[in-house]
Amino acid sequence: MLLRREEGQGLVEYALILVLVAIVVIAVLMILGPAIGNVFSNIVANI
Repeated sequence: MLLRREEGQGLVEYALILVLVAIVVIAVLMILGPAIGNVFSNIVANI
């Protein structure tokens, strides 16, 4: 029983870490998204 609880706890911790990483990535993309879009637009316009 104890082993299963520890396994479940580890899985929950990994899931929380993945959720936090996903939130950070989404926030960065929301902040930098328009700038990245402008770079690609400039590249396409210059081709």
